[in-house]
Amino acid sequence: MPEANTAVMEFLHSRRSRPAKLLQDPAPNRDALIPLLTAAARTPDHGKLEPWRFIVLEKPALKRLADEVERCGSDTGRSEEDIAKARQQFADSPLCIAVIEVQKPSEKIPAIEQTYSAGAVCLALLNAALASGWGANWLSGWPSHNSGYCQKTLGLTDNERVAGFIHIGTASARPPERPRPDITEITTWLDK
Repeated sequence: MPEANTAVMEFLHSRRSRPAKLLQDPAPNRDALIPLLTAAARTPDHGKLEPWRFIVLEKPALKRLADEVERCGSDTGRSEEDIAKARQQFADSPLCIAVIEVQKPSEKIPAIEQTYSAGAVCLALLNAALASGWGANWLSGWPSHNSGYCQKTLGLTDNERVAGFIHIGTASARPPERPRPDITEITTWLDK
């Protein structure tokens, strides 16, 4: 019989992201971030390619990203509402880690598996932050899909893209539980 880690299963069954708008200072300092990043980097990585990296965005960088959202949004014809929402993501964040997918050439590991690994890093980082007592939220939004914005603000190259922005801080409130999927509706059992 396998040995269960009931504390981890209890956490996974009750984990709940904290809305980014409810995050405030203090945020983890650099020393407190290292264990979170280390946990996230233990994500499945077929071929040991490490098809991801981290960019830690502290307050001055977040202000710069927020300001650039306005310029980029105006230049690309985004609505004022879209610009304001994207700007707020960076302007109000106590700390953010950009998880960057880094596509690496490989004859054995398809690009899609590298994308899956980068997404898994986002979830692992989010869960590590929540398990450590921080409030955290995984966001993306139109700036993360705008290559010009990402190249200018984050220095990304042509083989890189944002897998997610993980915002971390102290949650000012706990949101109510939300509806969860009905497992019986989304599960198929094949016995033949």
